[in-house]
Amino acid sequence: MESLVETHSGRVAGSEERGLHRFLGIPYAEAPVGANRFRAPAAAPRWAGVREATRFGDSAPQSPALLPLPGMEVGSTDEDCLYLNVYTPSPDAGRRPVLVWIHGGGFVLGSGSQYIYDASGLVRRGDLVVVTINYRLGALGFLDLRELCPDIDGAVANAGMRDQLAALAWVRDNVAAFGGDPQNVTIFGESAGGMSVATLLGMPAARGHFQRAAPQSGAAHHCHGGEAARKVAETFLEGLGLERAAATRALREIPAKKLVEAQQQMMTQARGDLGLLPFQPQVDDDLIPAPPLDALRAGSAAQVSLLVGTTRDEWKLFGFMDPQAQGVDETNLVERVAAGLPVDRRERADALVDAYRGERQGRHARDARSLYLAIQTDLVFRIPAIRLADAVHAGRGRDASTESFMYRFDWESPGFGGVLGACHGLELPFVWGTLDKPGADQFAGAGPDAEALSGRMMDAWLAFARDGSPRHGGLPVWDPYDPTRRATMVFDRECSAAVDPEAGERRAWDGIV
Repeated sequence: MESLVETHSGRVAGSEERGLHRFLGIPYAEAPVGANRFRAPAAAPRWAGVREATRFGDSAPQSPALLPLPGMEVGSTDEDCLYLNVYTPSPDAGRRPVLVWIHGGGFVLGSGSQYIYDASGLVRRGDLVVVTINYRLGALGFLDLRELCPDIDGAVANAGMRDQLAALAWVRDNVAAFGGDPQNVTIFGESAGGMSVATLLGMPAARGHFQRAAPQSGAAHHCHGGEAARKVAETFLEGLGLERAAATRALREIPAKKLVEAQQQMMTQARGDLGLLPFQPQVDDDLIPAPPLDALRAGSAAQVSLLVGTTRDEWKLFGFMDPQAQGVDETNLVERVAAGLPVDRRERADALVDAYRGERQGRHARDARSLYLAIQTDLVFRIPAIRLADAVHAGRGRDASTESFMYRFDWESPGFGGVLGACHGLELPFVWGTLDKPGADQFAGAGPDAEALSGRMMDAWLAFARDGSPRHGGLPVWDPYDPTRRATMVFDRECSAAVDPEAGERRAWDGIV
Protein backbone atom coordinates (compact mmCIF):
# COMPACT_ATOMS: atom_id res chain seq x y z
CA MET A 1 0.00 0.00 0.00
CA GLU A 2 1.31 3.47 -0.90
CA SER A 3 1.84 6.17 1.76
CA LEU A 4 2.06 9.86 0.84
CA VAL A 5 3.78 12.57 2.90
CA GLU A 6 4.43 16.22 2.12
CA THR A 7 7.99 17.32 3.01
CA HIS A 8 9.54 20.77 2.65
CA SER A 9 11.07 19.63 -0.66
CA GLY A 10 7.98 17.93 -2.08
CA ARG A 11 5.76 14.90 -1.72
CA VAL A 12 7.19 11.40 -1.17
CA ALA A 13 5.45 8.06 -1.66
CA GLY A 14 6.55 5.29 0.69
CA SER A 15 5.19 1.81 1.33
CA GLU A 16 3.13 0.23 4.11
CA GLU A 17 3.18 -3.33 5.37
CA ARG A 18 1.47 -4.67 8.49
CA GLY A 19 1.22 -1.28 10.16
CA LEU A 20 4.76 -0.16 9.33
CA HIS A 21 5.37 2.69 6.89
CA ARG A 22 8.77 2.97 5.17
CA PHE A 23 10.03 6.01 3.30
CA LEU A 24 13.42 5.16 1.82
CA GLY A 25 16.01 7.17 -0.09
CA ILE A 26 14.75 10.66 0.71
CA PRO A 27 17.34 13.32 -0.24
CA TYR A 28 18.03 15.61 2.72
CA ALA A 29 20.59 17.77 0.87
CA GLU A 30 21.70 18.58 -2.65
CA ALA A 31 23.94 15.96 -4.27
CA PRO A 32 27.58 16.70 -3.22
CA VAL A 33 28.95 16.18 -6.72
CA GLY A 34 30.81 18.31 -9.24
CA ALA A 35 31.29 21.82 -7.88
CA ASN A 36 29.65 20.69 -4.62
CA ARG A 37 32.41 18.18 -3.84
CA PHE A 38 34.16 19.17 -0.58
CA ARG A 39 31.55 21.87 0.06
CA ALA A 40 29.11 22.09 2.94
CA PRO A 41 25.78 20.43 2.13
CA ALA A 42 23.18 22.64 0.50
CA ALA A 43 19.43 22.30 0.90
CA ALA A 44 17.80 19.63 -1.23
CA PRO A 45 16.12 21.19 -4.28
CA ARG A 46 12.34 20.96 -4.51
CA TRP A 47 10.84 18.46 -6.89
CA ALA A 48 7.55 18.49 -8.74
CA GLY A 49 4.98 15.76 -8.38
CA VAL A 50 5.49 12.74 -6.15
CA ARG A 51 8.92 11.22 -5.52
CA GLU A 52 9.03 7.45 -5.07
CA ALA A 53 10.56 6.54 -1.71
CA THR A 54 10.51 2.75 -1.77
CA ARG A 55 14.21 2.04 -2.40
CA PHE A 56 17.34 3.02 -0.51
CA GLY A 57 19.53 5.73 -1.97
CA ASP A 58 23.14 4.94 -2.83
CA SER A 59 25.65 4.63 0.00
CA ALA A 60 28.74 6.84 0.18
CA PRO A 61 31.75 5.70 -1.90
CA GLN A 62 33.88 3.23 0.08
CA SER A 63 36.15 0.21 -0.09
CA PRO A 64 34.83 -3.26 0.77
CA ALA A 65 35.00 -4.05 4.48
CA LEU A 66 38.01 -6.14 5.52
CA LEU A 67 35.83 -8.43 7.64
CA PRO A 68 32.26 -8.34 6.31
CA LEU A 69 29.87 -9.07 9.15
CA PRO A 70 26.25 -10.22 8.76
CA GLY A 71 23.97 -7.34 7.83
CA MET A 72 26.77 -4.94 6.93
CA GLU A 73 26.45 -4.99 3.12
CA VAL A 74 26.00 -1.42 1.84
CA GLY A 75 24.54 -2.05 -1.61
CA SER A 76 25.33 0.29 -4.47
CA THR A 77 27.56 3.31 -3.84
CA ASP A 78 27.78 6.71 -5.47
CA GLU A 79 29.03 10.18 -4.62
CA ASP A 80 25.38 11.28 -4.72
CA CYS A 81 24.70 9.71 -1.32
CA LEU A 82 23.00 12.21 1.01
CA TYR A 83 19.83 10.24 1.67
CA LEU A 84 17.90 9.18 4.74
CA ASN A 85 15.20 6.64 5.54
CA VAL A 86 12.15 7.03 7.77
CA TYR A 87 10.31 4.17 9.51
CA THR A 88 7.06 5.08 11.26
CA PRO A 89 3.89 3.39 12.58
CA SER A 90 1.87 6.05 10.79
CA PRO A 91 2.47 9.38 9.03
CA ASP A 92 -0.08 11.10 11.22
CA ALA A 93 -0.08 13.76 13.93
CA GLY A 94 1.12 11.29 16.59
CA ARG A 95 4.12 13.32 17.83
CA ARG A 96 6.05 10.15 18.68
CA PRO A 97 9.63 10.01 20.01
CA VAL A 98 12.24 10.00 17.24
CA LEU A 99 15.45 7.95 17.06
CA VAL A 100 18.07 9.10 14.53
CA TRP A 101 20.78 6.53 13.74
CA ILE A 102 24.33 7.48 12.66
CA HIS A 103 26.11 4.42 11.28
CA GLY A 104 29.67 3.41 12.11
CA GLY A 105 32.53 2.16 9.98
CA GLY A 106 35.63 4.12 10.97
CA PHE A 107 34.41 7.16 9.01
CA VAL A 108 35.25 5.26 5.79
CA LEU A 109 32.61 2.51 5.69
CA GLY A 110 28.91 1.94 6.30
CA SER A 111 25.44 3.13 5.40
CA GLY A 112 22.06 3.80 6.93
CA SER A 113 20.63 1.08 4.66
CA GLN A 114 22.62 -1.84 6.10
CA TYR A 115 20.01 -4.44 6.93
CA ILE A 116 21.24 -4.96 10.48
CA TYR A 117 19.70 -1.49 10.98
CA ASP A 118 16.25 -2.54 9.80
CA ALA A 119 14.08 -0.48 12.16
CA SER A 120 10.92 -2.57 11.75
CA GLY A 121 11.30 -4.30 15.12
CA LEU A 122 12.07 -1.12 17.06
CA VAL A 123 9.19 0.79 15.49
CA ARG A 124 6.62 -1.93 16.05
CA ARG A 125 7.81 -2.60 19.61
CA GLY A 126 8.11 1.01 20.68
CA ASP A 127 5.56 3.04 18.67
CA LEU A 128 8.15 5.62 17.65
CA VAL A 129 9.81 6.97 14.51
CA VAL A 130 13.29 5.84 13.43
CA VAL A 131 15.47 7.70 10.91
CA THR A 132 18.70 6.27 9.48
CA ILE A 133 21.09 8.48 7.51
CA ASN A 134 24.01 8.40 5.10
CA TYR A 135 26.85 10.93 5.23
CA ARG A 136 30.04 11.52 3.26
CA LEU A 137 32.93 9.27 4.25
CA GLY A 138 36.72 9.18 3.96
CA ALA A 139 38.44 11.90 1.97
CA LEU A 140 35.14 13.18 0.56
CA GLY A 141 33.79 13.72 4.07
CA PHE A 142 36.78 14.36 6.31
CA LEU A 143 39.64 15.81 4.29
CA ASP A 144 40.56 19.42 5.09
CA LEU A 145 41.91 21.12 1.96
CA ARG A 146 41.47 24.72 3.06
CA GLU A 147 45.15 25.42 3.69
CA LEU A 148 46.82 23.21 1.08
CA CYS A 149 44.36 24.01 -1.71
CA PRO A 150 42.87 27.43 -0.91
CA ASP A 151 41.66 27.87 -4.49
CA ILE A 152 39.10 25.08 -4.15
CA ASP A 153 36.08 27.34 -3.88
CA GLY A 154 33.87 26.57 -0.90
CA ALA A 155 35.92 23.67 0.49
CA VAL A 156 35.20 23.07 4.18
CA ALA A 157 36.51 20.89 6.95
CA ASN A 158 34.21 18.29 8.52
CA ALA A 159 31.94 17.91 5.49
CA GLY A 160 30.70 14.57 6.87
CA MET A 161 29.77 16.13 10.21
CA ARG A 162 28.02 18.96 8.34
CA ASP A 163 26.03 16.30 6.50
CA GLN A 164 24.93 14.80 9.81
CA LEU A 165 23.88 18.24 11.03
CA ALA A 166 21.95 18.83 7.80
CA ALA A 167 20.15 15.51 8.30
CA LEU A 168 19.21 16.54 11.84
CA ALA A 169 17.91 19.85 10.51
CA TRP A 170 15.79 17.89 8.00
CA VAL A 171 14.40 15.82 10.87
CA ARG A 172 13.58 18.98 12.82
CA ASP A 173 11.74 20.47 9.86
CA ASN A 174 9.99 17.38 8.47
CA VAL A 175 9.60 14.57 10.98
CA ALA A 176 6.25 15.83 12.30
CA ALA A 177 4.72 14.96 8.94
CA PHE A 178 5.83 11.35 9.50
CA GLY A 179 4.26 11.12 12.95
CA GLY A 180 7.33 12.17 14.94
CA ASP A 181 7.98 14.84 17.56
CA PRO A 182 10.81 17.21 16.53
CA GLN A 183 11.16 18.23 20.19
CA ASN A 184 11.78 14.63 21.32
CA VAL A 185 14.78 13.44 19.29
CA THR A 186 17.45 10.95 20.36
CA ILE A 187 20.62 10.52 18.31
CA PHE A 188 22.40 7.20 18.58
CA GLY A 189 25.24 5.49 16.77
CA GLU A 190 27.95 2.86 17.14
CA SER A 191 31.73 2.99 16.66
CA ALA A 192 32.40 5.97 14.35
CA GLY A 193 28.68 6.63 14.68
CA GLY A 194 29.12 6.83 18.46
CA MET A 195 32.10 9.12 17.95
CA SER A 196 29.90 11.25 15.71
CA VAL A 197 27.23 11.42 18.41
CA ALA A 198 29.83 12.54 20.95
CA THR A 199 31.19 15.13 18.51
CA LEU A 200 27.68 16.49 17.91
CA LEU A 201 27.31 16.85 21.68
CA GLY A 202 30.22 19.29 21.60
CA MET A 203 29.16 21.24 18.49
CA PRO A 204 27.47 24.60 19.18
CA ALA A 205 25.56 24.41 15.88
CA ALA A 206 23.96 21.10 16.92
CA ARG A 207 22.40 22.38 20.14
CA GLY A 208 18.64 22.07 20.15
CA HIS A 209 18.56 19.50 17.36
CA PHE A 210 18.24 16.60 19.83
CA GLN A 211 17.39 16.07 23.49
CA ARG A 212 19.07 12.72 24.15
CA ALA A 213 22.18 10.93 22.93
CA ALA A 214 23.31 7.29 23.02
CA PRO A 215 26.88 6.75 21.77
CA GLN A 216 27.67 3.02 21.57
CA SER A 217 31.36 2.00 21.50
CA GLY A 218 32.42 5.49 20.52
CA ALA A 219 33.17 8.65 22.48
CA ALA A 220 34.75 12.10 22.14
CA HIS A 221 38.49 11.36 21.91
CA HIS A 222 38.72 10.89 18.14
CA CYS A 223 39.00 14.44 16.85
CA HIS A 224 42.05 15.75 15.00
CA GLY A 225 43.79 18.99 15.78
CA GLY A 226 44.88 21.23 12.92
CA GLU A 227 48.40 19.79 12.57
CA ALA A 228 47.18 16.19 12.38
CA ALA A 229 44.49 17.10 9.83
CA ARG A 230 47.08 18.88 7.70
CA LYS A 231 49.36 15.82 7.78
CA VAL A 232 46.51 13.62 6.59
CA ALA A 233 45.79 16.01 3.70
CA GLU A 234 49.47 16.23 2.73
CA THR A 235 49.83 12.46 2.73
CA PHE A 236 46.67 12.04 0.70
CA LEU A 237 47.78 14.50 -1.99
CA GLU A 238 51.20 12.84 -2.15
CA GLY A 239 49.52 9.48 -2.66
CA LEU A 240 47.58 10.91 -5.59
CA GLY A 241 50.79 12.35 -7.02
CA LEU A 242 49.35 15.86 -7.04
CA GLU A 243 51.34 19.04 -6.61
CA ARG A 244 49.43 21.81 -4.86
CA ALA A 245 49.29 23.93 -8.00
CA ALA A 246 47.59 21.13 -9.92
CA ALA A 247 45.46 19.83 -7.11
CA THR A 248 42.63 22.37 -7.18
CA ARG A 249 41.12 21.34 -10.50
CA ALA A 250 42.12 17.69 -10.30
CA LEU A 251 40.47 17.07 -6.92
CA ARG A 252 37.12 18.18 -8.32
CA GLU A 253 37.50 16.03 -11.46
CA ILE A 254 39.08 12.77 -10.25
CA PRO A 255 36.42 10.04 -10.11
CA ALA A 256 35.27 9.25 -6.57
CA LYS A 257 36.42 5.65 -7.05
CA LYS A 258 40.01 6.84 -7.52
CA LEU A 259 39.81 8.94 -4.37
CA VAL A 260 38.60 5.93 -2.40
CA GLU A 261 41.42 3.80 -3.80
CA ALA A 262 43.95 6.47 -2.82
CA GLN A 263 42.58 6.76 0.72
CA GLN A 264 42.64 2.98 1.18
CA GLN A 265 46.24 2.78 -0.04
CA MET A 266 47.20 5.66 2.27
CA MET A 267 45.59 4.02 5.30
CA THR A 268 47.28 0.68 4.54
CA GLN A 269 50.73 2.16 4.09
CA ALA A 270 50.53 4.60 7.01
CA ARG A 271 49.94 1.78 9.54
CA GLY A 272 49.13 4.15 12.36
CA ASP A 273 51.45 7.03 11.44
CA LEU A 274 48.33 9.13 10.82
CA GLY A 275 46.51 7.88 13.90
CA LEU A 276 44.04 5.06 14.35
CA LEU A 277 41.46 6.87 12.20
CA PRO A 278 43.10 9.19 9.64
CA PHE A 279 39.70 10.40 8.47
CA GLN A 280 37.73 11.72 11.43
CA PRO A 281 36.27 15.00 12.72
CA GLN A 282 38.69 17.82 13.46
CA VAL A 283 38.80 21.04 15.42
CA ASP A 284 38.31 23.62 12.67
CA ASP A 285 37.63 26.88 14.56
CA ASP A 286 34.22 26.93 12.93
CA LEU A 287 31.85 23.97 13.17
CA ILE A 288 33.96 22.35 15.90
CA PRO A 289 35.64 25.30 17.64
CA ALA A 290 37.06 23.24 20.53
CA PRO A 291 37.84 19.57 21.26
CA PRO A 292 34.47 17.95 21.99
CA LEU A 293 35.60 16.65 25.40
CA ASP A 294 36.55 20.20 26.45
CA ALA A 295 33.20 21.49 25.21
CA LEU A 296 31.39 18.81 27.23
CA ARG A 297 33.25 19.74 30.40
CA ALA A 298 32.22 23.34 29.76
CA GLY A 299 28.54 22.37 29.65
CA SER A 300 27.74 21.92 25.95
CA ALA A 301 25.58 18.87 26.74
CA ALA A 302 24.22 19.95 30.11
CA GLN A 303 20.62 19.67 28.88
CA VAL A 304 21.07 16.35 27.05
CA SER A 305 20.37 12.94 28.59
CA LEU A 306 23.14 10.39 27.95
CA LEU A 307 23.26 6.61 27.51
CA VAL A 308 26.82 5.45 26.88
CA GLY A 309 28.68 2.16 26.95
CA THR A 310 30.88 -0.43 25.28
CA THR A 311 31.20 -4.14 24.77
CA ARG A 312 33.46 -6.00 27.20
CA ASP A 313 35.94 -7.28 24.57
CA GLU A 314 35.82 -4.61 21.85
CA TRP A 315 39.30 -5.22 20.44
CA LYS A 316 38.90 -8.96 19.96
CA LEU A 317 37.19 -8.27 16.63
CA PHE A 318 40.17 -6.28 15.37
CA GLY A 319 42.65 -8.67 16.97
CA PHE A 320 41.05 -11.50 15.04
CA MET A 321 41.77 -9.88 11.67
CA ASP A 322 45.01 -8.00 12.48
CA PRO A 323 48.20 -10.09 12.02
CA GLN A 324 50.09 -7.70 14.29
CA ALA A 325 47.73 -8.43 17.18
CA GLN A 326 48.04 -12.15 16.54
CA GLY A 327 51.82 -11.84 16.79
CA VAL A 328 51.88 -10.29 20.27
CA ASP A 329 53.94 -12.26 22.81
CA GLU A 330 55.90 -11.58 25.98
CA THR A 331 58.89 -10.30 24.03
CA ASN A 332 57.00 -7.47 22.33
CA LEU A 333 53.94 -6.85 24.54
CA VAL A 334 55.19 -3.66 26.18
CA GLU A 335 56.41 -2.32 22.83
CA ARG A 336 53.04 -2.96 21.20
CA VAL A 337 51.17 -1.35 24.09
CA ALA A 338 53.50 1.68 24.01
CA ALA A 339 52.90 2.14 20.27
CA GLY A 340 49.22 2.77 20.90
CA LEU A 341 49.67 5.30 23.71
CA PRO A 342 50.01 9.06 23.32
CA VAL A 343 53.62 9.87 22.45
CA ASP A 344 54.26 11.65 25.74
CA ARG A 345 52.86 8.74 27.78
CA ARG A 346 54.67 5.77 26.24
CA GLU A 347 56.98 5.43 29.22
CA ARG A 348 53.90 4.29 31.14
CA ALA A 349 53.47 1.11 29.07
CA ASP A 350 55.41 -1.08 31.53
CA ALA A 351 53.31 0.07 34.47
CA LEU A 352 50.11 -0.36 32.48
CA VAL A 353 50.94 -3.96 31.58
CA ASP A 354 51.89 -4.72 35.19
CA ALA A 355 48.63 -3.22 36.45
CA TYR A 356 46.50 -5.33 34.10
CA ARG A 357 48.45 -8.48 34.88
CA GLY A 358 47.89 -7.93 38.59
CA GLU A 359 44.23 -6.90 38.37
CA ARG A 360 43.28 -9.84 36.17
CA GLN A 361 44.85 -12.51 38.38
CA GLY A 362 42.38 -15.26 39.13
CA ARG A 363 39.66 -13.63 37.01
CA HIS A 364 40.81 -13.37 33.39
CA ALA A 365 43.46 -14.78 31.07
CA ARG A 366 46.83 -13.07 31.53
CA ASP A 367 48.84 -14.27 28.53
CA ALA A 368 50.42 -11.54 26.43
CA ARG A 369 47.79 -11.50 23.71
CA SER A 370 44.89 -11.41 26.17
CA LEU A 371 46.49 -8.51 28.04
CA TYR A 372 47.09 -6.63 24.79
CA LEU A 373 43.48 -7.06 23.64
CA ALA A 374 42.15 -5.93 27.04
CA ILE A 375 44.40 -2.87 27.09
CA GLN A 376 43.46 -1.91 23.52
CA THR A 377 39.76 -2.32 24.34
CA ASP A 378 40.10 0.13 27.20
CA LEU A 379 42.43 2.55 25.38
CA VAL A 380 40.19 2.99 22.35
CA PHE A 381 36.71 2.41 23.77
CA ARG A 382 36.02 1.90 27.48
CA ILE A 383 38.15 4.66 29.00
CA PRO A 384 36.99 7.25 26.41
CA ALA A 385 33.38 6.28 27.23
CA ILE A 386 34.07 6.84 30.93
CA ARG A 387 35.82 10.14 30.23
CA LEU A 388 32.81 11.19 28.14
CA ALA A 389 30.36 10.40 30.94
CA ASP A 390 32.59 12.19 33.46
CA ALA A 391 32.83 15.27 31.21
CA VAL A 392 29.06 15.46 30.71
CA HIS A 393 28.56 15.10 34.47
CA ALA A 394 31.04 17.92 35.15
CA GLY A 395 29.36 20.11 32.54
CA ARG A 396 25.98 19.75 34.20
CA GLY A 397 27.20 21.20 37.48
CA ARG A 398 24.23 21.44 39.80
CA ASP A 399 21.70 20.93 37.01
CA ALA A 400 19.87 17.69 37.85
CA SER A 401 17.24 17.90 35.11
CA THR A 402 19.06 15.36 32.92
CA GLU A 403 20.87 12.13 33.77
CA SER A 404 23.53 9.81 32.35
CA PHE A 405 23.49 6.01 32.25
CA MET A 406 26.38 3.61 31.61
CA TYR A 407 26.22 0.05 30.27
CA ARG A 408 28.57 -2.80 29.33
CA PHE A 409 27.67 -5.61 26.93
CA ASP A 410 29.07 -8.99 28.02
CA TRP A 411 27.19 -11.49 25.82
CA GLU A 412 29.76 -13.59 23.91
CA SER A 413 29.70 -14.35 20.19
CA PRO A 414 29.60 -18.00 19.16
CA GLY A 415 31.37 -17.09 15.90
CA PHE A 416 34.77 -18.46 14.86
CA GLY A 417 34.88 -20.92 17.71
CA GLY A 418 34.16 -18.31 20.38
CA VAL A 419 37.40 -16.33 19.95
CA LEU A 420 35.53 -13.03 19.49
CA GLY A 421 34.08 -12.85 23.00
CA ALA A 422 31.86 -9.81 23.59
CA CYS A 423 33.46 -8.02 20.65
CA HIS A 424 32.97 -4.73 18.85
CA GLY A 425 29.60 -4.42 17.11
CA LEU A 426 28.09 -7.49 18.76
CA GLU A 427 25.37 -5.52 20.55
CA LEU A 428 23.94 -4.15 17.30
CA PRO A 429 21.49 -6.94 16.38
CA PHE A 430 20.34 -7.02 20.01
CA VAL A 431 19.58 -3.29 20.14
CA TRP A 432 17.91 -3.34 16.71
CA GLY A 433 16.02 -6.61 17.17
CA THR A 434 17.59 -8.06 14.01
CA LEU A 435 18.79 -11.40 15.35
CA ASP A 436 16.59 -13.05 12.72
CA LYS A 437 18.52 -11.54 9.80
CA PRO A 438 20.58 -13.91 7.62
CA GLY A 439 23.87 -14.84 9.29
CA ALA A 440 23.13 -13.01 12.54
CA ASP A 441 22.85 -16.28 14.46
CA GLN A 442 26.44 -17.21 13.52
CA PHE A 443 27.79 -13.90 14.82
CA ALA A 444 25.45 -13.00 17.66
CA GLY A 445 23.82 -16.29 18.59
CA ALA A 446 20.21 -17.43 18.65
CA GLY A 447 17.66 -19.04 20.90
CA PRO A 448 15.48 -17.97 23.84
CA ASP A 449 18.31 -16.38 25.85
CA ALA A 450 19.42 -14.25 22.91
CA GLU A 451 15.86 -13.18 22.14
CA ALA A 452 15.22 -12.31 25.78
CA LEU A 453 18.37 -10.20 25.97
CA SER A 454 17.47 -8.43 22.74
CA GLY A 455 14.04 -7.61 24.16
CA ARG A 456 15.56 -6.14 27.31
CA MET A 457 18.00 -4.00 25.33
CA MET A 458 15.37 -2.81 22.86
CA ASP A 459 13.12 -1.83 25.74
CA ALA A 460 15.99 0.05 27.41
CA TRP A 461 16.79 2.07 24.28
CA LEU A 462 13.08 2.70 23.63
CA ALA A 463 12.52 3.86 27.21
CA PHE A 464 15.52 6.18 26.92
CA ALA A 465 14.12 7.65 23.71
CA ARG A 466 10.77 8.32 25.41
CA ASP A 467 11.91 10.14 28.53
CA GLY A 468 15.70 10.01 28.97
CA SER A 469 15.83 6.98 31.29
CA PRO A 470 16.54 3.41 30.07
CA ARG A 471 14.99 1.82 33.16
CA HIS A 472 12.23 -0.74 32.75
CA GLY A 473 10.76 -3.67 34.64
CA GLY A 474 12.81 -6.31 32.83
CA LEU A 475 16.11 -5.04 34.26
CA PRO A 476 17.62 -4.74 37.74
CA VAL A 477 17.65 -1.29 39.33
CA TRP A 478 19.75 0.94 37.07
CA ASP A 479 21.11 3.96 38.91
CA PRO A 480 22.27 7.07 37.04
CA TYR A 481 25.99 7.36 36.39
CA ASP A 482 28.20 9.64 38.45
CA PRO A 483 32.00 9.67 38.86
CA THR A 484 31.75 8.44 42.45
CA ARG A 485 29.86 5.14 42.07
CA ARG A 486 30.06 4.67 38.28
CA ALA A 487 26.86 2.59 38.21
CA THR A 488 26.87 0.29 35.15
CA MET A 489 24.25 -2.07 33.73
CA VAL A 490 25.86 -5.30 32.50
CA PHE A 491 23.90 -6.89 29.63
CA ASP A 492 24.30 -10.68 29.46
CA ARG A 493 22.19 -13.81 29.80
CA GLU A 494 21.48 -12.56 33.29
CA CYS A 495 21.63 -8.76 33.40
CA SER A 496 23.17 -7.25 36.52
CA ALA A 497 23.90 -3.86 38.03
CA ALA A 498 27.57 -3.23 38.83
CA VAL A 499 29.41 -0.45 40.63
CA ASP A 500 32.65 0.73 38.99
CA PRO A 501 33.42 -2.58 37.21
CA GLU A 502 37.13 -3.30 36.63
CA ALA A 503 37.97 -0.32 38.84
CA GLY A 504 41.65 -1.23 39.18
CA GLU A 505 42.17 -1.34 35.44
CA ARG A 506 40.29 1.94 35.06
CA ARG A 507 42.55 3.66 37.59
CA ALA A 508 45.64 2.49 35.68
CA TRP A 509 44.72 4.97 32.93
CA ASP A 510 44.81 8.04 35.17
CA GLY A 511 47.20 10.51 33.58
CA ILE A 512 47.39 8.54 30.33
CA VAL A 513 44.00 9.02 28.65
